Amino acid sequence: MSIVQTYFDAFNAGDTQAMLDCLTDDVAHHVNEGNVRIGRGKFAEFCAHMDHCYKETLTEMVVFTSSDGTRGAAEYMVNGTYLNSDEGLPPASGQTYRLPAGSFFTLRDGKIARVTTYYNLSDWISQVS
Repeated sequence: MSIVQTYFDAFNAGDTQAMLDCLTDDVAHHVNEGNVRIGRGKFAEFCAHMDHCYKETLTEMVVFTSSDGTRGAAEYMVNGTYLNSDEGLPPASGQTYRLPAGSFFTLRDGKIARVTTYYNLSDWISQVS
């Protein structure tokens, strides 16, 4: 099983520590809207915030890995519930959403060194508004 699949299995299990175990200490986390976060500590803070505001499960997952093992990608559907209002976004009241998304990875020494995630924010806002 690829480290990318292990990472997403941990996400779906709600196991942040297992996700962190997939990352290099200096992981670069490129979020869809926002600044790049560097390091596992910053990634853990992001996960805690996300767990407070959202409950998400990823389905229809397709994972790709380059033949040399240095890059990975995944396409999937985010199935979520908006639990608590996130700053600058519409108020939360338990709205559900379904949103296509993708992630891209740099892999180094059997771990994930970069995570870049993309989704259509305006589609999400439309669904929860």
